[in-house]
Amino acid sequence: MITPLLAITLVLAAFLVAYSILVVMGHLETRHISAMRDQTAEERTSITFIFDDETLCDATPAARDLLASGPARGSDWSRLVFLLEPRFPRLNEWIGDLAETGVMDRPSKDGTSQLHAEWHDGIARITLRSTGTSQMTLALDQHALAAMDRELETLRAATERTPFAIWHEAANGNISWCNKAYLDLLDAIDGPEETTNWPPRRIFDIPLSGNTSNDGENRVRIALSPPDAEQRYWYEVDRRPFSDGQLCTALPADEIVRVEGSLNEFVTTLTKTFATLPIGLAIFNRERELAMFNPALLDLTALPVDFLCAKPTLSSFLDRLRELQMMPEPKDYKTWRQQVAELITQARNGTYEQNWTLVGGQTYRVTGRPHPDGAVAFLFEDISTEISHARRFRAEIETMQAVLDANLNATATFSSSGMLSVFNRAYADLWGYDPNGFGGKASILDATTRWTAESTPTTAWQDVRAFITQLGPREAWSTNVSLTDGRALRIRVVPMPNNNTLVEFRRIVRGNREEGLPHEGLLQERSG
Repeated sequence: MITPLLAITLVLAAFLVAYSILVVMGHLETRHISAMRDQTAEERTSITFIFDDETLCDATPAARDLLASGPARGSDWSRLVFLLEPRFPRLNEWIGDLAETGVMDRPSKDGTSQLHAEWHDGIARITLRSTGTSQMTLALDQHALAAMDRELETLRAATERTPFAIWHEAANGNISWCNKAYLDLLDAIDGPEETTNWPPRRIFDIPLSGNTSNDGENRVRIALSPPDAEQRYWYEVDRRPFSDGQLCTALPADEIVRVEGSLNEFVTTLTKTFATLPIGLAIFNRERELAMFNPALLDLTALPVDFLCAKPTLSSFLDRLRELQMMPEPKDYKTWRQQVAELITQARNGTYEQNWTLVGGQTYRVTGRPHPDGAVAFLFEDISTEISHARRFRAEIETMQAVLDANLNATATFSSSGMLSVFNRAYADLWGYDPNGFGGKASILDATTRWTAESTPTTAWQDVRAFITQLGPREAWSTNVSLTDGRALRIRVVPMPNNNTLVEFRRIVRGNREEGLPHEGLLQERSG
């Protein structure tokens, strides 16, 4: 018989059992939901791609972010290969066996990640998993990651906006990365329809990495010619070893090529000019070694061409000239060395210019001139003919002056501008002054002032001044004047070539007769 107490106890026990079952079931359901949530979060953060051949059908958000960091051209599969091949070499060859095996796994080269690939009815599912994560990696500072992301974004923007082409190519020549300028250049050459595949082709035919023997071969100049274009575009291509390949840059060099072409033309013209120049030219660099000479130097100095081609120093050059007696012989060697030192100093300052009288009778004018960057140029000019003519003219002038001085009649010649150009000793004695005291620039005004002071009043001097400056045809005339000391003079004014005028003064003696007057009747006389 069941007592009331026993019934209450049974009911209470049943309630507790039911409550315990509900609690346990609720806990299990919570754990199941939590596990499902964890699985969903893992699926969402995993890097999984689904491909139909080379076309991406679907991908997780993390996978799409990874693919967006790759190149913008080419198929979806080629872009993924570009991103993964550094860690999974020869990925294309490995994935080719997936259709036969169905499931494949491959670790990365550094062992920190793994590729898991599955094949179902022509659809490939590829998942990138991390296998080498450590506590240190998990604890990586998120601020450092953000800074690295910002730096990566800046570097990517810088390379994409750089106006010249930059690319990286592997050791086999395949382009593994390039910037927008490289792709734009490729579009300009091949056309946009030809450059959709990845990787793009090599534009510049340069040696592959590891084929340089010295640093000078790291930079080459290459010309490109777009289709149906006659103009060539020049580029300076620089290549540097980087990450199992080489990093290359191509700078436009059209302006450099144009300037170099103009410079070469100028140098060619200058060289031809120097070759035909009759003046010998020798240019010594800042180390005082012969850097340039022209053929005229060989003819003037008789120096051997092999000696000049050996780039002798300036001292050796002058020593050889001295041996060949092609420069003035010094009294002693010490004096010679001192003269050489002074010559170099004066040439560097641009003040050296001397005439060298040689033992063979020749005369050279040697000039030293400074050049940029410490160089010195010497010019050798044969002025023997000029010196000979100058000596002959000087002798003729001296002879003419001697003839005039031997004439007892005072004579002076004035130019059309009224300047005294020639006079004899008798003229200076007659008027009691030396016209050279006027600095060699005595004028007809100075002369007539002197004549007026030494003579009685007359209009003859005004007539002489007017005749000297008169233009057009002129005729000779003469007149008489009296000096203040009582002497009488006959003045003859005669037109000369080049509008010059001769004025002659003769003394009158024995009445009205001119003393020593030759060639009577040749001059038309006019009474004063």
